Amino acid sequence: MLLAAGLGTRMRPLTDDRPKPLIKVGGKCLIDWTLDQLALAGVARAVVNVHHHAPMLIGHLKHRAAPAVSISDESEGLLDTGGGVVKALAMLGGDPFFVFNCDAIIRDGATPMLDRLLAAWNPAELDIAMLVHRCATAHGFDGAGDFFVDAGGAMTRRGTSESAPFVYAGAYIIHPRALALAPAGAFSMNQIWDRAIGAGRMKAVVHDGAWYHVGTPEAVGETEALLAKA
Repeated sequence: MLLAAGLGTRMRPLTDDRPKPLIKVGGKCLIDWTLDQLALAGVARAVVNVHHHAPMLIGHLKHRAAPAVSISDESEGLLDTGGGVVKALAMLGGDPFFVFNCDAIIRDGATPMLDRLLAAWNPAELDIAMLVHRCATAHGFDGAGDFFVDAGGAMTRRGTSESAPFVYAGAYIIHPRALALAPAGAFSMNQIWDRAIGAGRMKAVVHDGAWYHVGTPEAVGETEALLAKA
């Protein structure tokens, strides 16, 4: 699933007349960076949720053949990162699935990112396996970080610490059972993550490639310059 329904407020004025996933970086829409990567990995089907300038995004996606795209329409109201996934569960099926943000470009390292997530995934022990990136080498990210991660991938939140060394990189695998107790309506997926971390059923995979966070208009040009050098 690709989360593409947000308002993109930090991207204004670029998102005044288009959804954030259709902002072009390096000649390609943000959402296509992810969809092309999934197609290359052999992913056959993706679900995309829409809200802000929904007809524009739907029109763009209807031309894709790989992966084939199904739309989860949130035109009647945004459901946030958690509620959006829950709404789409009927389309996603009962097996574990990937979830991606649409505000980052993830470049593979020595081993494709999807393969590394799958290698870490053990559904008998985990409900979520999340890709994280080192803040020190993250492009376009100036926050305090999200997580501490030990050598085995166990995660703890930054909490009251001034900073944490790892940031959520916008991709994870989740088992639908993790959403069994999800609240109705709009809610943040952070609630589900915190429950899984507390139960010891969430693991981090540290990304070994480049990661570009494209969250502001200024980040577009900066990312294009970095991609041109890569």
